[in-house]
Amino acid sequence: MSQKPRISKGTRDFSPSEVRKREYIFSTMKSVFEKYGFQPIETPSFELSSTLLGKYGEEGDRLIFRILNSGDKMLKADLDALNDKNLGKFSNSLSEKALRYDLTVPFARYVVQHQNEITFPFKRYQIQPVWRADRPQHGRYQEFYQCDIDVVGSNSLLYEIECIQIFDEVLSALNLPGFTIKFNNRKVLNGIAEVTGERDKLVDMVTAIDKLDKIGEEGVLKELANRGVSEQSINRIKPLFNLNGTNKEIIDVMSEFLADSDVGQKGLEELSFLLDTMEHTSLSKGKLVFDVTLARGLNYYTGAIFEVLAKDVKMGSICGGGRYDDLTSLFGLKSVSGVGISFGADRIYDVLNELQLFPDAVENSINYLFLNFGPEEFSRCFELANVLREKGFSCEIYPSASKIQKQMKYANERNAAKVVMIGADELKNDEITIKSLKSGEQKTISIEVFLNKH
Repeated sequence: MSQKPRISKGTRDFSPSEVRKREYIFSTMKSVFEKYGFQPIETPSFELSSTLLGKYGEEGDRLIFRILNSGDKMLKADLDALNDKNLGKFSNSLSEKALRYDLTVPFARYVVQHQNEITFPFKRYQIQPVWRADRPQHGRYQEFYQCDIDVVGSNSLLYEIECIQIFDEVLSALNLPGFTIKFNNRKVLNGIAEVTGERDKLVDMVTAIDKLDKIGEEGVLKELANRGVSEQSINRIKPLFNLNGTNKEIIDVMSEFLADSDVGQKGLEELSFLLDTMEHTSLSKGKLVFDVTLARGLNYYTGAIFEVLAKDVKMGSICGGGRYDDLTSLFGLKSVSGVGISFGADRIYDVLNELQLFPDAVENSINYLFLNFGPEEFSRCFELANVLREKGFSCEIYPSASKIQKQMKYANERNAAKVVMIGADELKNDEITIKSLKSGEQKTISIEVFLNKH
């Protein structure tokens, strides 16, 4: 019995048109990344489980795709752990490798492993797929591409400012009509935990607050209570969910709230520096917004954190990132500060598609499609197509002298920009007839004039 073809939920096939659109996004990003001095690297699609586990928090660990051991290694599974219902230890004995969850932790591993070959500060960009065992839904996939930039080897806030500029340049170059660049600082969140007497509940607080967009204020308050945060502390935190005003006004409010927290004040100082510096430059289409509730639930962030939301579409963040001063110490290299941001290419693709923002040129798969009128005409088309290809144009010749209606249908489905016709009259007069499939405009000119214009 033949098998019904299908793919796993949360994954996708990409058509030629979709691949062209994705390449347009990637090339736009690369041009901006390289303008700021970032260099490309690549890492393996899977890492040792020990490299990934424990780096993303409790919820992140649950979303890591584990790779089952094969062959004789399966015989080494810890059955005692299974009998003792120690599922974590048992699963670790079954799986020594895992698909990468993001590009940041593999990058930290790369930096430590290649530290003697790297010139610091090291600025890299990386565009590769990652995998998460998340529930598939609109804008959320189990296999998707991340486009990351990171700087390691400097604690200068210059690089946070560059991250903001790159968010703006990339998304503006992709013609998004508007977007919000939210920012906060994990030191501010540390300060909130400190002044509310919940310092030991920091991870629980960050995990709950990070869900504000998904479960709403009441949901977050309920989760804080379920995680053991006291009612008194919750009542102090609650007003922070509805702060209004300019960025500087909100910083002033938080300065009072965090008056007794040195770490909280340090976070506010860093945010004020970003805002003061950004006053000397202008963003193209991005709006910079200080959001006290922005948490970015990953455990490795230690300083500034970012998240970007697109206007006019119902979708979660399309970009995010932050500073992670302690990440490389997990692999034995201490005192190496880092900051990085990630562009969610798949969500950006969905936004551009929904708002119909892809340029027409991206849609065109070929510049010229030559219709086929017969053997003599074909020979002239073949000769001319090769000349155009040498000049850098993409060309295709319809393979047989079928009905013109069928050939034109093919040209439309191939998204050809223009159709070239060399029939008996054109062959006799050394001319070509060119038709634009977008405008419908058609003209006949000599081949010599045509080639001189190209």
